[in-house]
Formats: sequence, structure tokens, C-alpha cells
Amino acid sequence: MTFAAILDLIKGDTQAERAVPRRGFTARLTVFTAAAMAFLAVFALALSFAAGRLADQWASELAQTSTLRIPATVDDPLVPLETALRVLQETPGVASARALDPDEQQALLEPWFGPDLPLATLPIPQLIEIVETEGGYDAAGLRARLAGEVPGAVLDDHTRWRDPLIAAASRVRLLGWIAIGLIAATIVAIVTLAAQAALAANAQVISVLRLVGATDTYIARAFVRRFTLRGIAGAALGTITGLAATFLLPTSDVAGGFLGGLRFPGVTALWLVLIPVLSGVAAFVATRWAALRTLKENS
Repeated sequence: MTFAAILDLIKGDTQAERAVPRRGFTARLTVFTAAAMAFLAVFALALSFAAGRLADQWASELAQTSTLRIPATVDDPLVPLETALRVLQETPGVASARALDPDEQQALLEPWFGPDLPLATLPIPQLIEIVETEGGYDAAGLRARLAGEVPGAVLDDHTRWRDPLIAAASRVRLLGWIAIGLIAATIVAIVTLAAQAALAANAQVISVLRLVGATDTYIARAFVRRFTLRGIAGAALGTITGLAATFLLPTSDVAGGFLGGLRFPGVTALWLVLIPVLSGVAAFVATRWAALRTLKENS
């Protein structure tokens, strides 16, 4: 879209726009479609951003942590615990290691077994939280040493379940962008059909304009302007409605974080401005193509 085209879009032409119906089915269809698609685009965009934040959070919080599990024994449980802590302190790449106290282990098990779990009377494995340095440690070497000095100890570096979670969140983010692409394609398709219907309904007016010397480009410009403005107006309405709907979702405290993340904190809200703009561009391209093509076929 050139600067001259933008000026023509803003200024318009009263005579040419007489060929474009101000009301009717095509007008309502264009505004409704743009509003509905923009409403859906808000949630697709929010879903994509939320999944991206969730993936980044999982990657940052779990990338440099791991857990060592020491099985419960009938003998003195402090012996394998002290040995494991000593081995971890001597391992290059381990920044710190500490044994979780009973209250922390109780908190970890509470979501599955409830708050009344008699932890002191059950053979619960001892957990050790390991924080790695930036370079990390040799997991295979540490497992081999633990197998010799702390039999039965299990090292969990979270890789088995961290990577699938991050991959799943990344796929959700990708699906969000794919949904936005499909929404844009739907807008183009509906606006194209509406423009063709409007051209067919005003065939007689277009014939009169041609008789007085109007070119196809001149006539098409009127349709492009009217349908583009309708697309922008409908998309703006849908965007505002969608943004308002996100504030009706539960907070992160109630929804466990994900539904509360379907919002636009800070500067991310500026992405919403692109929805009406892109909707207007889609309407412009679709209407211009449909108008010039239909006028050429009927010339």
C-alpha cells in the first residue's frame, strides 16, 4: 500500500462511493466477520504469549536444578544422607546441595495424600535439592559414584519430564500463531465474498459510471475504501471486546497460573493494536483483488 493509496483511502470520493452500499447484508457481514475474528485473535494471541511465558518459566526454573532421592532404610538414615551430601559437595558443577526438611517433604506430598499424612511413621525417601552451576555437572559420572557410595540413591535431573513440558508449551505457542493465520485467511475469504456480492448488487450503478468515463481502478477504489474501513472498525470493536473478556478470567491464584496468564501485561498489550491494522490490510488486499477481478470479467 503506497502513501498515495493511503491518502485516497482516508479522503475517499463521494461520487464513486455511491456505487457501494452503505447498509445491507454485505456491510453487516464485513463488520461482524472482522469483529468476530478479531475477538478470536485476541485469545489466540493471549494463548500464544501465555504458552511462551510458561515454557520460558519452566526452562529457567528447572534448567539448573535436580533432585537426589535416598531410599528409606531401617538403619540410621543419617549415614547415607551425610555420604550423599559429601559426594555432592565434592562434585564439580554442583553449586549447592541441601536435604529437604520434613515440613518441605510434607508440603510436596500434601496435594496427593492430604495434610494429615503421618510422615514420621512412613518410610518416606529423603530428598536432596541440588543446584547446579552455569556449566552443570557430569550426571553420568555422579550416578556412577553414587551407585558405589550410596546404593539405591536415584538422581533425577528433571530432563525426562522437563523437556516434554517445554516442547508441549512451545507447540501450544505455535498453534496460537497458526490460529491467527487461519483467522486472517478467514477474514480475507469473507471480505472477498462480500465485495463480490456488493459488486454484483450494484452492477447497474457501475455501468452508469463506466458510461460517464469512470475507469475500473476508480470504481474499485471506492469499494476498497468502504470495505477496508469496515474491516478496521469491526476489528477494533472485536479487539476491545476480547481484551475486556480477558479480565473476566480467574486470577493466577485461583486458576493455577495459566488462565491468569491469558492477559497482556505491560507492553505486550501493544500487540493488540496490530489486530485492527492487519485486519484493515487484509480487507484492503482482498477487496482490491476481488473488485478489479470482477470488474475485468464484467467489462
